[in-house]
Order: sequence, then structure tokens, then C-alpha cells
Amino acid sequence: MTDSPQQTFADATAILSSALDGDSDAVVGTFDAVVDRDGLTGAYDVAWCLAATMVGDPVPPGACALDFPGIDQAEYDARWVARFVSAYANSDLETARALFGAAAADGLLPECLLTLAGSTIATLRHRST
Repeated sequence: MTDSPQQTFADATAILSSALDGDSDAVVGTFDAVVDRDGLTGAYDVAWCLAATMVGDPVPPGACALDFPGIDQAEYDARWVARFVSAYANSDLETARALFGAAAADGLLPECLLTLAGSTIATLRHRST
């Protein structure tokens, strides 16, 4: 667990700022720093914060699908983001933790987190128009 929710928000803000600037190395570097400081639990907390930012507040009512047409043809990281954000929207901590652990075990967590950051920025840009 991270030292504080404020640290999690600061890390998420730094990641989003870097993603907004198109600096994928800085996004990955910030996630790496979080892992060095707080382990995978810290990275999970930041990813959960990014999912919350993407979904918005309040969470839309109803269930969010973990699958959608064509998802099996999407790249691993895109499928992961769709399912992780859906797990957030459904308050399904068990699925979110399983997805996070699977991506880490598959060695694809950095790509998934980078895609999550980019997707969050794309969502925020879409909302502002």
C-alpha cells in the first residue's frame, strides 16, 4: 500500500501529465518509481486511480461489460485496459487484482499501464470537447 492517498494521487497526476505531453518514457519511469517505492501494490493503487479518472464520478449506474464485440482481436494491452476499467466500474476488486497479477506474470504490465494512461488522457480529452 502506498504511504498515503495523496501520494497515489500525486503519482497519478504525474503519469497523466507525462502522458498528456506524449512522454511515454516518463510514464513508465513514474510507474517504475512507484514500484520501487511501494511494490506492485503501489502500482495497482495508481492504476485504480487512473481507472477512476477514466470512469468518472459518480460511476455510471448498471453493469459494465468486461467483454465487447471484437475484443479478442484487440492487442493484449487494449483488452487488459477494457477489462480493468470495467472491473473498476463494477467494483469488482477480485477481477481487477487478477488482471493486474496476470499482466505482471505475463511480463506485459508496463505496456498495459502505459495504455491505461493513454486511454485515460484520450477519455479526458473527449470529455472536454
